[in-house]
Amino acid sequence: MPLAGNGTELIRRKREKLKEPESYRVILLNDNYTTMEFVVEVLMTIFHKPKTDATRIMMDVHQRGRGIVGVYPYDIAVTKADQVHVLARRYEFPLKCIVERA
Repeated sequence: MPLAGNGTELIRRKREKLKEPESYRVILLNDNYTTMEFVVEVLMTIFHKPKTDATRIMMDVHQRGRGIVGVYPYDIAVTKADQVHVLARRYEFPLKCIVERA
């Protein structure tokens, strides 16, 4: 080990490369019972989407069967999906939300 000017040993540290957390998509799935208004409200409340974006995503869900709500690190994506399910259950809607690797 190399010595510092005062006789103490210097310890060399390896630099660890930090990698970005993996991203996950949060996706709402269409059903025949959940109202469009409720989906828009969920998007505005849980995902903090402006009304225009929430309406556009809701229409994707309605017309295509699914709509991407956002991309988040895993923990956040799962938490948001759980919040959707809790709120849907509270209002007795079968709205489903899935998380998949981006």
